Amino acid sequence: MLFWIASMAGGAVAYLLGATPTGYLAGRLLKGIDLRQHGSGSTGATNVLRTLGKGPALAVLVIDLLKGAAAIAFARWFFPWLATGPSIGPSVAPPTGLDAHAWVPWAVALAGLAAVVGHSRSIWLHFTGGKSAATGLGVLLALSWPMGLGAAAAFGLVLALSRIVSLSSMLAALTAIALSFGQPLPTQLLVIAGGLYVILRHRTNIQRLLAGTEPRLGQSAR
Repeated sequence: MLFWIASMAGGAVAYLLGATPTGYLAGRLLKGIDLRQHGSGSTGATNVLRTLGKGPALAVLVIDLLKGAAAIAFARWFFPWLATGPSIGPSVAPPTGLDAHAWVPWAVALAGLAAVVGHSRSIWLHFTGGKSAATGLGVLLALSWPMGLGAAAAFGLVLALSRIVSLSSMLAALTAIALSFGQPLPTQLLVIAGGLYVILRHRTNIQRLLAGTEPRLGQSAR
């Protein structure tokens, strides 16, 4: 029982890393505003750019990337350590028959998904937040840097051509899903679930794209 409680605690740490409300804190610290009441209402780097400027947006983007990477780094340390139950104590030993070698990748994948969800459903912001694209990219880069760079390249290319951040984020998510095939099954399912979640978070952007009203980079969001 203690083993599973400790496992859930590890997932909670990954969630809390993702849930750190970087954009919201930037708005409070720099202008004393609630970013959710300005621009698009998101706490992500794009709304920070529109509301606070380039410098804060770059800082928020980098920290959001690091949140995702930190969640994976923590999980890759914590869950293998937890799986060595006898070295921790007999009361925290893994259940008999549990294949720790097979279990750890699944635990790491779930931690990555927890970080992605945490960014957009932050406990500190009454379960609101951003679109999870930057934190998701941080998770990707930590899991497999070629896959992460492929998604980042797709984002950069589409942004250069369209200057629409939401479209770039969604196509980057689809690129990540395509690149995930051939990865270990836990990683593949994490990327598929996380990518679809990021796209789902952009559903209002999809409506504006179809209506032709989605703002481009440099334009204010209505």
